[in-house]
Amino acid sequence: MYKNILIPLDGSENAEYALEQLKKIGSPGNFERVIILRVFVPLIIDVRDYIGAEMAKQTEEKLKESVNKYIKDTVEKLKSEGYPIDGMVETSNEPAAKILEIAEKENVELIIMTTHGKSGSRRWILGNVTHKVLTHTPCPILIAVKR
Repeated sequence: MYKNILIPLDGSENAEYALEQLKKIGSPGNFERVIILRVFVPLIIDVRDYIGAEMAKQTEEKLKESVNKYIKDTVEKLKSEGYPIDGMVETSNEPAAKILEIAEKENVELIIMTTHGKSGSRRWILGNVTHKVLTHTPCPILIAVKR
């Protein structure tokens, strides 16, 4: 049984499907630690140039507050169900690389992620984070597709 699990979330209902998978593979007592991770991606340079540095800073601060609240609320909900949850918010322009870094740093035994079920050239155009993690992961990965 996997004891140390990482679940990257992006705030979408689709990504939260990974939480349902956690509940399917074990009850709260089966796990030593479950890490809920949200990688915050800063505004791109083009947006900063368009709206101005001060407005970009204010917008990023509001977005980051929202991300922190989302993780806090998700952690509290799962803790109330008895899961040993830790929440993390990391900032990076490369979400997949940050997920892999955290997985290695935290000695994760399993990553649970979702995908939108896109394939072929569309996946490459979208820069699918799940695909990048899958092809470079240091541990097993459970990929759930919500259809």
